[in-house]
Amino acid sequence: MYGLGHCSTCQKAQAELEAAGWQVSFRDVAKEPLSQAEWTRMIDEFGDKIVNRASLTWRGMSEDERGGTPLQMLAAKPSLMKRPAIVQGDQRLLGWTANVKRALGVSA
Repeated sequence: MYGLGHCSTCQKAQAELEAAGWQVSFRDVAKEPLSQAEWTRMIDEFGDKIVNRASLTWRGMSEDERGGTPLQMLAAKPSLMKRPAIVQGDQRLLGWTANVKRALGVSA
């Protein structure tokens, strides 16, 4: 799971997954920044949805900053990432929604 340690949604997702018996490996992308290759892979896997355009970070960005590529924006501002990003086997899930919980067998 990728996200931010201080993100309440990431904390909730991790707690619910562990309560359901999952062993969660968590990477805080602010404290352990992803390399350009890792960001590129995330963008390839999740598409533009990986950029959280509803976030406070997005709202605080200038038009010039918003005009960058997803790679440029995420490398400069990791908190812009939609979270959590969950990679489980062949599954690539984004956010902590009822559909994501269902896909992982966690009761909603």
